[in-house]
Amino acid sequence: MENLLLRPLCSEDAAAFEAAFAAQGWHKPRSQFERYLREQQFGRRSVVVAELDGAPVGYITVLPCRESGPFAGRGFPELSDFNVLKAFQHRGIGTRLMDEAERIAFAQSDVITIGVGLHSGYGAAQRMYVRRGYVPDGSGVWYRDEPLAENAPCRNDDDLVLYFSKVRLPFQ
Repeated sequence: MENLLLRPLCSEDAAAFEAAFAAQGWHKPRSQFERYLREQQFGRRSVVVAELDGAPVGYITVLPCRESGPFAGRGFPELSDFNVLKAFQHRGIGTRLMDEAERIAFAQSDVITIGVGLHSGYGAAQRMYVRRGYVPDGSGVWYRDEPLAENAPCRNDDDLVLYFSKVRLPFQ
């Protein structure tokens, strides 16, 4: 895509993303993007925005080190909160965002981590991560940042997650 620009999050994106996600029925409040901007300014999160023809259409964030989950405190960056507006999906924008996020993460570590939800809304993401070389970490299913014990009750919502990692190959 010739008109696609990848850039850091800026203050104008907060309102634009809030409105665009609301228009497609997703709740992504302006305050979330304002928090991301502050975290980006202090080096606690990198945010890559995909802009097409002057409008933000997707984003992904990179956390330098996760504070919870199976990779907590290990110094591995985590790709987090990855979204492309529905009207712009299946155009390669997500691939470009992932490429850039992985470039940022691999500059910090030879291992990248990611958590993905288990309900059908995450189906495309689950498949994409596997195709890109991410493998389950083996810690099982997590719910609300805690490992879920066998036979434990849970709710199949956004907090039910399986963690994956990707190791940089020597030729990457």
